Amino acid sequence: MKAIAVIPARLASTRLPRKMLREIAGTPLVGVVYEAVRSSPLLAEVIIATDSEEIMQVCREHGWKALMTSPAHRSGTERVHEVSGREAADVYINVQGDEPLVRPQQIESLLHVMEDPAVPVGTLMTPAAEVDIPNPNAVKVVTDLSGRALYFSRAAIPFDRDGTRPRYFKHLGLYAYRKPALDRFVTLPESTLEKSERLEQLRFLENGVSIYVGETPHDSVGVDTEEDLQRVIEILRKR
Repeated sequence: MKAIAVIPARLASTRLPRKMLREIAGTPLVGVVYEAVRSSPLLAEVIIATDSEEIMQVCREHGWKALMTSPAHRSGTERVHEVSGREAADVYINVQGDEPLVRPQQIESLLHVMEDPAVPVGTLMTPAAEVDIPNPNAVKVVTDLSGRALYFSRAAIPFDRDGTRPRYFKHLGLYAYRKPALDRFVTLPESTLEKSERLEQLRFLENGVSIYVGETPHDSVGVDTEEDLQRVIEILRKR
């Protein structure tokens, strides 16, 4: 199974301006993610997909493989789709450019989900820390008994009506797609639930495309704010 990892990276960001080029121990954030993903021996290639000439120049200076993609893309998934039309693979992994704590073990777990050729889209979850359960920035997921996602939400799902303390799972921002799933995604309009939650994976579910979820013990921290960045810097320093 040939797998290519794509790291969508745009310079425009609202909560943390120019975050892809913010430095962690002297390395731009996008480069920290690139090197972390490249540490997996299971990937044929790792590609940064951007619409920023400034990011492209930084990639050239450091020897990170990168492709210029259309500035018209509205999501990272659309950017991965463009790469899928230029680079052949069995599976395309989408690692968001603000996930510097990604581990090779997570990529291995994600590819394990995709070993079933009937799975069109895969992703990961990890047991949610207590602080993440009410946090709308930490997306939660519930699945059926076969691991197929039933719903993703910023709310605490399932709702604990009777105080039974259900298990909560946090969704991690790594995806794996087969080419037909990517081809279909870009033809679909933004869905109602996607607009409500601001979660693009709900477009798949609303249109009947199954997402299967693997479990990993390894949590991650997405960098959306200055506080997130400082938290990641401290975690990597301790590692």
